[in-house]
Amino acid sequence: MRTLILAALLLAQPVIAAEDPFLARAHAVLKAQPIIDGHNDWAEQLRGGYGEKWWGVDLTADSRKFAHPLQTDIPRLHAGQVGGQFWSVWVPANITGPAAVKATLEEIDIIRGIVARYPKDFELAGTAADVRRIQKTGKVASMMGVEGGSQIDNDLAVLRQYYALGVRYMTLTHVRHNDWADSANEAPRAEPVTAFGKVVINEMNRIGMIIDISHVSPGTMKAAMAASIVPVMFSHSSARALVDHPRNVPDDVLTLLAANGGVVMVNYAPGYVSRARQEWEAARAGMIASSSAPPYSGLYIGQPERAAAALAEWDKAHPAPPVTLAQVADHIDHLAKVAGHDHVGIGSDLDGIDTTPTGLEGVETYPALIAELLKRGWSEADCAKLAGGNILRVMDAVEKVSAGMQGQVPSAATP
Repeated sequence: MRTLILAALLLAQPVIAAEDPFLARAHAVLKAQPIIDGHNDWAEQLRGGYGEKWWGVDLTADSRKFAHPLQTDIPRLHAGQVGGQFWSVWVPANITGPAAVKATLEEIDIIRGIVARYPKDFELAGTAADVRRIQKTGKVASMMGVEGGSQIDNDLAVLRQYYALGVRYMTLTHVRHNDWADSANEAPRAEPVTAFGKVVINEMNRIGMIIDISHVSPGTMKAAMAASIVPVMFSHSSARALVDHPRNVPDDVLTLLAANGGVVMVNYAPGYVSRARQEWEAARAGMIASSSAPPYSGLYIGQPERAAAALAEWDKAHPAPPVTLAQVADHIDHLAKVAGHDHVGIGSDLDGIDTTPTGLEGVETYPALIAELLKRGWSEADCAKLAGGNILRVMDAVEKVSAGMQGQVPSAATP
């Protein structure tokens, strides 16, 4: 009778699911080596959504519930075991000259403001040693990456001042060519990196700023690696062999990257991760253009209500193909297969993308991605390299070479 009563009591208890053993292993990996993400656009989203009023936004609240929802907030950063972040300093490529410099400084001010406002959660990091020290405290070691060479206005003094303010990488181009390097989004030119562009690369080597070759053309990728004497990074790019998108990295470049010692940090942007999603995005863009492209073409020029209704009808008939965490893991697998496990990382592009793969909705989801790789047979050591070890190695190498170049006179070259 006592046995029957005990069994009944046990059955009446709520069932508590055991934690996924792969997720438990992922948490252990990230406790030892927290995530260092190569690219997050939180500052740009705060600026775009709230302007100067961002100072009044509670960044410790769940930002999914904001009027302008975000993919990043402080509680979710900690839940995702993030120990380091390169915060993107992005200015639209059509803003050039002194206006681009001004806009860049304003966004740097936001990032530095976040760190100053939440000192228990963030600390500025300038070196790999800083990152290692800070991540042990549970804070997010915060660095910056300027997302386009046009943001220096062809002035190496501006480049040096960005470094002084905490910028630790610069993407050579964004979505347009600049005066000295080619973007992936425009037709290639005869000289993918000009003589002045090589001076920019050398000056970045000298001061210890990592060269980021996301967003650039394959020709510029190869020319930049040839010109640099230190490892480079792709801050947020995926595998072109899986999705033939100009923002992804071809296999022949991955082979060169391994020889260079650099790192490619996988991007979550759905159109870079899934070919079906890329084709859907292209078709949708074509539909929008055919409806309202100014000034002379389009079915509903000057009729925004009809154009919006037509788009809504198209969206209803053509739902977006799903994109998943597993597909992101496919890209990581491919990058590691071609370049090696020493040359992969994570550069999510969170808050720089409108939608995410299912399972990777925000900064809290990094452990789930590591768990997926563990399920596929990745070792804890290789997962730790992906999480942050590889980018720290690149930082160490860049800093070491920079220290040996301090006897060089700063360049005053112009295009």
